[in-house]
Amino acid sequence: MTSVRVWDAGVRSFHWLLAVAVSAGALTGFVLGRLTLAWHLVAGVVVLVAVAWRVVWGVLGPTYARFASFTYPPAVVLAHLRALRGTGRRRHLGHNPLGALMVFAFLLVLAAIVLTGVLALGGLLKQGPLRAFLSYDAGRSWLRLHNWLAIALLAMIAAHLAGVAFESWRGRENLVAAMLTGDKPVLTEAEATAPVHARAGLAWTIVLALLAAGTAAVAALAALPGRGVPPAALDPVFAEQCGSCHLAFPPSLAPASTWNAILADLQHHFTTQAPLSDEQVAHLRAWLDANSAEHWDTLPSHILRRPAADGSLRITDTPGWRRRHARIPAAVFAAKPVYRRSACEACHADAASGRFAPQAIAIPPAQD
Repeated sequence: MTSVRVWDAGVRSFHWLLAVAVSAGALTGFVLGRLTLAWHLVAGVVVLVAVAWRVVWGVLGPTYARFASFTYPPAVVLAHLRALRGTGRRRHLGHNPLGALMVFAFLLVLAAIVLTGVLALGGLLKQGPLRAFLSYDAGRSWLRLHNWLAIALLAMIAAHLAGVAFESWRGRENLVAAMLTGDKPVLTEAEATAPVHARAGLAWTIVLALLAAGTAAVAALAALPGRGVPPAALDPVFAEQCGSCHLAFPPSLAPASTWNAILADLQHHFTTQAPLSDEQVAHLRAWLDANSAEHWDTLPSHILRRPAADGSLRITDTPGWRRRHARIPAAVFAAKPVYRRSACEACHADAASGRFAPQAIAIPPAQD
C-alpha cells in the first residue's frame, strides 16, 4: 500500500503549536488566574501568529493545505451528513466536509478570541495597542465576550476530538498518527489529488512583512497615553508629607469623600498625627478632589472607589480591596517583607504609580 504526504510540515507545525498555545491560554485564563497574565498574553500572540500563518498557507501552501482543496458546496456537506447515517462513505485524503467546516470555524473563533482579548486588555488594564481608545466598562463587556468565546472554543475542541476518534474508527485509519507523520495511505488512485506546489518563499515573505508591520503598529499605539489613566507624577507637597512615613498612595485609589475625611482629622491620622498647615491642607484638598478615583478609569480606581461600609477610611477595608485579596493567607501580611496590609509596594512593583498591573505582582510566600 502506497502513501502520500497529505499534511505538510507547515500544517502539522500549525496544528501542534496551536494545540500548545490554546492549552496554555486556557490554563492561564481559567485556572491560574491574573498572576499569569504575562503567559496568557504570550499564548495569545502565538495563536495570532499561527492563525495568520495558516491563512497565508491556505492560499500559498501545497495541495491539501490550500483552502481551495476543502471548500465544499452545501450539497456536498449535506451528502456527507447523510452518508454518516448509512453505510456509504467517500474517503477524503484531506479534510472531509465536516472537518473543513471545523477548520474555518476554528480560524474565525480564534481570531475573535484574540481580538476581544486585545479589546479587554485595553479597556480594563489600559495595556496594549487599544489602551488609548477604550473605557473600563467597554473592557468589561469585551472580557465577557472573550470568556464566552473561549468556552465555545473548548466545546469545539471537544467536538473536534470526538470527530477525529469517530472517523478513525469509521475509516479504520489513525488520523492522529497522520497528523504526526503527515502521511496517509492511498487505497485507490482516484483518491489522490493532482499535486499543487507550495510557494513557501512568498508565504514567508508575506508573514514576516505582516509581523513587522503589526509589531510597529502595536508599538506605536501602545505608546499613546491610556484613556482615563492618571499621571504618574504626584503633587510635591503630597509626595513629601505623605511619602515620608509610608507609600504616598496615588489619589486615584480612593474617592474624594475618603480624602476629605482624612484631611479633616489629621490629629488622629490612623495611628499617628499628621500636622499640616492650613495652606497645605487647602492645597492638598484641591489636588485630591481633582484627582480622586471618580476622575479616572483604571481598574484600581473602579475597584477601590466604593468606601468601607463601616465608615473606615483605610483602603484595605474597602470591599474591593478585600475581594481582590481574599485568597492571600493572613501569614503573608504578618511577615516580612510585607508586615502590614497597607504595604502595597511589597507585592506590587508599580504600586507608586497606582497602576497595579497583574504582571507587576509578586506575592512572597507565607512565613511560618
